[in-house]
Amino acid sequence: MIRRFPVAAARSFPRLLPLAALLSTALFLGTAIAADYPVTPQQRGTAREVAQNGVALSELSPNAPDSHVVKPGDTLWDISKLFLKSPWRWPELWGMNLDQIRNPHLIYPGQVLVLDKSTGRARLRVGQMMSSGVNGVTRLSPRVRESDPGNGAISSIPFNLIEPFLNEAVIFQANELEAAPRIVATQEGRVILGKGETAYVRGQLVEQREYRVFREAKPLRDPTTKELLGYEATYVGSADYMQRGETRTGADGKPEIVPATFVMTSIRQEAGVGDRLAVVPPREFSNYAPHAPQNPISGQIVSLYGDALTAGQNQIVALNKGSADGIERGNVLALWRAGTSQIDSTDPKRTTIQLPDERHGVLFVFRVFDRMSYALILSVKDPVSPGDRFTQP
Repeated sequence: MIRRFPVAAARSFPRLLPLAALLSTALFLGTAIAADYPVTPQQRGTAREVAQNGVALSELSPNAPDSHVVKPGDTLWDISKLFLKSPWRWPELWGMNLDQIRNPHLIYPGQVLVLDKSTGRARLRVGQMMSSGVNGVTRLSPRVRESDPGNGAISSIPFNLIEPFLNEAVIFQANELEAAPRIVATQEGRVILGKGETAYVRGQLVEQREYRVFREAKPLRDPTTKELLGYEATYVGSADYMQRGETRTGADGKPEIVPATFVMTSIRQEAGVGDRLAVVPPREFSNYAPHAPQNPISGQIVSLYGDALTAGQNQIVALNKGSADGIERGNVLALWRAGTSQIDSTDPKRTTIQLPDERHGVLFVFRVFDRMSYALILSVKDPVSPGDRFTQP
């Protein structure tokens, strides 16, 4: 008899909403932030200072509007960039009534963000457009909403860009996939497996329905020191554990191995014999608040996720720094283009000169491992390659 595990409950994914909560507190006097939000003492100190002084007008974006109506598809990164020169400096928009912080309040489409510069310093407030008054003047009414973070509030960054990688992009500290359960046969002897097809698996399995399927892991090494930092395996797809395997006595009295039965539930690449399985970890519900690292940091890009030779905006890169180096989820990092060597054509001696490095992009860290991390390229001018440098913004 086939033993089937209970179907998992409705799946949910991490929400990128803390910055919405944080920023909206800056926008409306008297609102509050939950105590467990990932706010550092440095960020809290900045907010207290801004609560008293506001933001210097010189720190505003040159084209900062007097007001902005939040639209579906907006993110807090977009809004911070709209008003400030540096989007990761969101604490400078958050600083009112810090001592009464209790609950998060979020920014929703339809709300109006108003830039107040009446005192010679800038503050951002939130309201709801009520009606058009005389001479086109719009009357605003303060509005606060308390609700579940998934109830239509805008996210910190475009969540759809990193959602597929939250559990698919994995760096293993050791090559544990080498001893992981493996596909040993396929339905009707097929060379490749598609969605809904059956795979037969041998190895040590646990009582869990969902598994990820990976191709053989490759070592990741530091671009400069060549030190082994971890192993990255290509994500193939996911599979459900349907029936246990067993060892029984055959008709000839010899042991007979019956592999476990799996069904492929999603496919990124065709699965096949030799692919390895790993359990799906608990869903990550960590909040992501864009912020600069607390301490100076410098590192290099180890690899580009996927098979590309170079990467551009909205692609994923692996970094040679992780939690052991102080990297955190939500860290914003600056990308640097190495200066080239060239001949000074104005010098009769044809001297070789080294041009300075130039900053040309921004990274957002969304997954952190012990010695490495994954980051999304938020913006970039030139193609990104392994070995390129990053620092604090």
